[in-house]
Amino acid sequence: MQVQAPYIGRFAPSPTGPLHLGSLATALGSFLDAKVHRGQWLLRIEDIDEGRSDSASAEHILHTLKRHGLQWQGEVWVQSQRHTVYQATLTQLQDKNLIYPCACTRKEIDQINAHRAPGENRIYPGTCRNGMPEGREARAIRFRCPVEPIEWRDHRLGALKDDLNVSSGDFVLKRGDGFWAYHLVVVVDDLASKVTHIVRGEDLTDTTARQIAVWKALQGGLDPQAVVPPPAYWHLPVILAADGQKLSKQTGALAVPEHDPVLNLDTVWRHFGLDKIKATAASQWLELAAPVWANYRAAQAAR
Repeated sequence: MQVQAPYIGRFAPSPTGPLHLGSLATALGSFLDAKVHRGQWLLRIEDIDEGRSDSASAEHILHTLKRHGLQWQGEVWVQSQRHTVYQATLTQLQDKNLIYPCACTRKEIDQINAHRAPGENRIYPGTCRNGMPEGREARAIRFRCPVEPIEWRDHRLGALKDDLNVSSGDFVLKRGDGFWAYHLVVVVDDLASKVTHIVRGEDLTDTTARQIAVWKALQGGLDPQAVVPPPAYWHLPVILAADGQKLSKQTGALAVPEHDPVLNLDTVWRHFGLDKIKATAASQWLELAAPVWANYRAAQAAR
């Protein structure tokens, strides 16, 4: 990963349920990476899907992190409290002609993509890119994808390239129900909190190009000395359930047990292929784990 200073990392869970072991693994990885760089580790609650999020889950996540010694710096950012910031950003993109209203329904887009195999990405064909059909009303706001492919280097996966016009098409920044899309708010908040490094699960790798595209769009037109480069990315292998699926709330992943934090930390540690750490408390475990993580980080560097 490229060297940037000062190091600022973050963990950004969605409060749609309690923290499970897969999320704990991501939290641990991002926390230790900040620790070995003597940087900051921030916490953000991504509750933009207000229909699925709840405050009880948010409180449970904070409690679980503290129970495992994963203490963040500064205030917890809560996305549902930042609507005016996101709207201002949308206006900024509109002024640059980088967004447009779209009238297409999910059914219409599905029909256009009916020839694609199950599991393939649905591609938005650009129906409303040059204006909505007459008599239609906007259902969403879409981002105009750049012509050139997005290229970046992942710490573990190496050099990656994504032509968004082929892989997704113009994507949604604000949904028809009025909720903000992930690809907008995550970039706005990472920029605002000056995040330099993002350590997260490999399942989010394919979202990276869209976020870099929005990041660069928001930096367009600035004085070169004021331009902030996109964060450095490290996508960690995800924990799989017994049936081979990604461990997640959608697949019924259980909450992290509360009775033995050290056991939980060792469980996700073994997921990274690392040996058990002998410790009696979470704080001691994390201190012993930091130099091991530094070596693991070096070994994971893509050649």
